[in-house]
Amino acid sequence: MSADETPSTNPTAARHPAWPDGGADALERDLLARWDAEGLFQQVQAATADGEGFVFFEGPPTANGRPGIHHVFSRTIKDLICRYQAMQGKRVTRIAGWDTHGLPVELEVEKQLGFAGKKDIEAYGVAEFSKKCLESVFTYRDEWVQLSNRTGYWLDYDNAYVTCTKEYVESVWWLLQRLFQKELLYRGHRVSPYCPRCGTVLSSHELALGYAEVKDKSVYVTFPLSDGSGRELVVWTTTPWTLPSNVAVAVNPELEYAEFTSPAHPGRTFVLAASRAAKAAELLGEGTTMGASVPGAQLAGLRYARPFDIVTMPADGAHSIVVTGAFVTADDGSGLVHMAPAFGADDYAAGREHGLALVRPVAGDGTFVGTSWPELNGKLVTADDTNEMLIRQLKELGRHLKTEQYIHSYPHCWRCQSKLIYYARESWFVRTSSVKARMQELNAGISWHPPEVGTGRFGEWLGNNIDWALSRERYWGTPLPIWVSDRDPEYVEVIGSYAELKEKAGFTPTGDLDVHKPWVDEITWPAPGGGTMRRVPEVIDTWFDSGSMPYAQWHYPFENVDQFERHFPADYICEGIDQTRGWFYSLLAIGTAAFDAAPYRNVIVNELVLDASGHKMSKSKGNVVDPWKLVEKHGADAARLYMVLSSQVWQPKRFDERQLVETAGGFLNTLRASYHFFSLYAGPDGAAAPAAAGRPLADRWLLGRLDATVAAVRSAFDGYDVTTGVRALTEFVVDDLSNWWVRLNRGRFWAPGREADPSAVATMREALVSVSRLLAPAAPFASDWLHRAMTGTSVHLAPFPVDAGRLDPALDRAMDGIRRLASLGRAARETASLRVRQPLATIRVAVPVEVRGADFDALIPLLQGETNVKRVEIVTSDADLVRLRGKPNFRTLGKRFGAEVKGVAASVALLTAEQLRALEQGESVTADYLLLPEDVTIEREVVTDWPVASAGPFVVALDPVVTPALAQEGLARELVSRVQRLRKDAGFAVSARIALSLTGDAALLDAARVHQEYIAGETLAREFTIGEAATEPDRQEAFEVEGHAGALAVRQLGNGRTPSGPAQVNAS
Repeated sequence: MSADETPSTNPTAARHPAWPDGGADALERDLLARWDAEGLFQQVQAATADGEGFVFFEGPPTANGRPGIHHVFSRTIKDLICRYQAMQGKRVTRIAGWDTHGLPVELEVEKQLGFAGKKDIEAYGVAEFSKKCLESVFTYRDEWVQLSNRTGYWLDYDNAYVTCTKEYVESVWWLLQRLFQKELLYRGHRVSPYCPRCGTVLSSHELALGYAEVKDKSVYVTFPLSDGSGRELVVWTTTPWTLPSNVAVAVNPELEYAEFTSPAHPGRTFVLAASRAAKAAELLGEGTTMGASVPGAQLAGLRYARPFDIVTMPADGAHSIVVTGAFVTADDGSGLVHMAPAFGADDYAAGREHGLALVRPVAGDGTFVGTSWPELNGKLVTADDTNEMLIRQLKELGRHLKTEQYIHSYPHCWRCQSKLIYYARESWFVRTSSVKARMQELNAGISWHPPEVGTGRFGEWLGNNIDWALSRERYWGTPLPIWVSDRDPEYVEVIGSYAELKEKAGFTPTGDLDVHKPWVDEITWPAPGGGTMRRVPEVIDTWFDSGSMPYAQWHYPFENVDQFERHFPADYICEGIDQTRGWFYSLLAIGTAAFDAAPYRNVIVNELVLDASGHKMSKSKGNVVDPWKLVEKHGADAARLYMVLSSQVWQPKRFDERQLVETAGGFLNTLRASYHFFSLYAGPDGAAAPAAAGRPLADRWLLGRLDATVAAVRSAFDGYDVTTGVRALTEFVVDDLSNWWVRLNRGRFWAPGREADPSAVATMREALVSVSRLLAPAAPFASDWLHRAMTGTSVHLAPFPVDAGRLDPALDRAMDGIRRLASLGRAARETASLRVRQPLATIRVAVPVEVRGADFDALIPLLQGETNVKRVEIVTSDADLVRLRGKPNFRTLGKRFGAEVKGVAASVALLTAEQLRALEQGESVTADYLLLPEDVTIEREVVTDWPVASAGPFVVALDPVVTPALAQEGLARELVSRVQRLRKDAGFAVSARIALSLTGDAALLDAARVHQEYIAGETLAREFTIGEAATEPDRQEAFEVEGHAGALAVRQLGNGRTPSGPAQVNAS
């Protein structure tokens, strides 16, 4: 649908209100109030209720923390696509959601209560703590909703899903039972990331969310062999705190291990990988020599003295022994690895393979416990002072060789920022590894934007998938619906509904709290064969909650089955790059495991928002942007446009407020100025405009550019490339409409004694209405104000424009050629220091043959006006103006011709003009050698005395001679420019008639007399006195131009509506 089909309105100044000058914030708040009063969102939903469905899944935020500028970024992109789809008549489902469980909530409540960890929670009481969590989950919900509304992000809050409701929890239970029935939910024991502060295991995707660069100390330690040889194994570890738990040393069976001696350590022999000889010399000092070597396999089974003997070894498990492992390398360290199976995944696997003892002298809070070293007990294992204490003891025991500080990326808790440890624990797991291949297949069918995230970051993550550690040893979360017999721990029942729970235990939840800890833990029933079924104490990973939203938001399968089926999978989701390890993954993992289906079709992945210097924003650095202050200062539209325009949304976003003003603010100012011009000059109704095909070339060209822009925006938005789409629109408004068409066609809107040209008015009206619609998804406020001003209706109830097919390629090429030549004409003037307002006699131009034609010839008057010349001469060949010369591109030629490059370069110098033009057109040529377009750089040398400017085959040459008549006309144009500035400074209305006086030297006065009709007409001067000073002017100004001094004065006549007619000239 073209803008011609908009509701008919009278395009007069009275019908077009002035753009409010109270600032963007005031305009947007007024519109928000109007939208609310009109129920505009509900109107849109009703108007599209019968349309094709388009499903958007909202990634649920946790509302116990404030929204930030990065949320404005992602929500802008989400809203843009949803608005675009709604304007195409689609029934867009965009339901809000709230993530209300897990560590984010618990830690905030702990902070409020002044708690330091789980002991404080249990002393306080789990029931009271859960109540506090429920109270806190919506602390900032109103602020989230208000900021979303303020920035124009439309969501359905009336039907929002909340993850802690009993309905939502029941659906999650059903999913878990489904996984259990498919043998994808199991209890296991493995080393997992563990947060000592939070006291719980984390999943691998949570682990990936919290890496930080830290400085730590590594240590080289000696392990004397017990075979009487006097040899000592040298082991390097980056975790000194695990040494008390050492039970083995691992070597690679294929590597060679050598004996090293040093004068600095008389009587001692040290064993390291032979390839680490340089490190051995560094550790042992000058004079270190390497002796005999053996493969690692020959070291297997040897026993040694452990570095610390402060932990009791269990009776059932080997310890103090050398074992082999292919995971051991000699890339760094010593080539020997100390093994503590309770605290490392490789260690744990080797421990199971070799029957090693599992020693775990670390409590759930991450402190040492049960050692024979009293001072060590109670120390946090990750604390620097704990490791220093252990290193000092190693030195006292003579087991220390060297301590090194190193910087590395270390995992931290994604919520509390504490250092994690790897800890062998019993947990419940989802067997995602068994559906890994299927997840990869389904992922290949998802359209990722940008594609490299789907194949790279996310695809690689899937390729390295391990089972999902699901259970959490915490309190506020969806309880694992698993009951175990207290007599037979192998007997397990997984509950999938409250009806089943009632059948088992006679219990039906009545509120949101009684499906949470501790109340749910009180539900028991008799176990088959005796004993009692009791619930396991854990809750689940909150990422499983949010990943269940496609089903649980509908309380599927207990109700709304048809709604679920209509809304699965999502057509579109959008979140930040960090969600490749979070929500993107949990959605796909659950969808694949439970339904063998991808839950979303299209994804936009936005990058991080950084500060202007490229640093991550943080409160401690003081570089965080307050979204409320930003929007209040610049408006939501400017913020949204800047987020989308400044760089591709999937590239890191450097947030620079100055750039926001220049890019988004500059565009909006241009749009306002274009509308302002239209509202002032559109004039009263006159003759009806002819159909587009019968309008002047300039109008047909603009409508063709408009259609091309519509097509470009649609193509980009359909492809989820929001940046390219919005840029295409801004380029049309700034370059095509404002800076070209409006500037060239001002005279058609306003001239003394006649009304605006109906074709020009209709053309600009269609352009502005269409622009408002194209802009609506990205800038919903300014676009709505403009559309209401133009049509009287909201843009958000209007259809998105379609390409009407009016782009004429020949006309477009011709106008593009005219614009290029006009730009070159200005450049040539600049080189010759010729003022833009100084008319010249002639320009000569050269253009490619494909640009020439009837349209180009018809547009020559535009070029004359733009370049301010009397005549345009078109030369048959640019050889009349410039000489083409080829320069060899040695970078490409060197790769292709090697030693022959000098001969090739010589042949480039001999290329003819025809051959150079062929290369410029993308063709290859042969001149002793085959030359490609990229092999030759083409330059143009001027062969005329006239100033010349060129760009490829487009060339302009200016006749620089300024005759006395041309000089007079140039002075007249300068006078008009200065009068117009005086009018503006005096605050005159654009239609105000004036009295004008000019005094000055003879040359100025002569020029004014010769061109008095032109000057009076352009300035609306009904009285024009030349040579006498005004007596009571409203504004006056002395000036000098081209060495001529003068003075101008203006006075407004009457009420600005003096009838038009010839100026009264008093030429003294």
